[in-house]
Amino acid sequence: MIQKAVLTIAGSDSSGGAGIQADLKTMEALDVYGMSVITALTAQNTVGISAVLPIGREMVEKQLRAVFDDIYPDAVKIGMLPDLEVMETVAEILDEYQVKKVVLDPVLSSTSGTELSAEKARSFMKNELFNRCLLVTPNIPEAEKILGMKIASKEEMEEAAGEFVRRFGCSVLIKGGHSSFYKEGKLEDLLLEAGNNSPIWIVGERIDNPNTHGTGCTLSSAIACFLARGLELEHAVREGRKYLQACIEKELDMGQGRGPLYHRICKKIDAD
Repeated sequence: MIQKAVLTIAGSDSSGGAGIQADLKTMEALDVYGMSVITALTAQNTVGISAVLPIGREMVEKQLRAVFDDIYPDAVKIGMLPDLEVMETVAEILDEYQVKKVVLDPVLSSTSGTELSAEKARSFMKNELFNRCLLVTPNIPEAEKILGMKIASKEEMEEAAGEFVRRFGCSVLIKGGHSSFYKEGKLEDLLLEAGNNSPIWIVGERIDNPNTHGTGCTLSSAIACFLARGLELEHAVREGRKYLQACIEKELDMGQGRGPLYHRICKKIDAD
């Protein structure tokens, strides 16, 4: 028996709701072999993050090489990269091992200290990491920050997606969960593939559930899983969105704050 393999490069969430833990739960549910490279340790729970300890560049590189030299992943998901040195290392490894199916969930908050170092890291992510990815998955506030523009309508969301693809040369999925202009009861995400001028609206039901800790991690990991299993990008995004919706619909209620998802959804498709 041989399984498809997916690697997550991200931070650890001590509460298990987001980061590496959410990624691996998603991979297990979607029947791929999950592997991880930990970039940072976080002390967090459903209420918030109280501490972050970045993992040094050398250890991140050793983890990456240990994975790629033995079990080459069919897809890679990238989450939290805590500083510029780790970003540079990840970019070098992606080039060296010629990784093609990369999904990046942009985490823009800094753990590196100064505003200058944070700005350098954000600039590197935009200009040197996005172009190495197949898909980047910002929510609306993240897309606004990356592009320096306001998104207050569906038309502006389409304009932002077009600008994102033009600037960075990768496909983009702008997630509409933070929008104030959605239709009642609907959730609308926008996919624009590089090389395709036609935006694709992916519409789902908006679920009244405050427990959404780790939704971005879960969605990007699910998309990577479906890409690893052979789906084309649009199909992988649609299936990933369906999986996330099913996780939210279970209405798991844990913790005193914004609780985690229920990941153990059996999602079978004719992808293999």
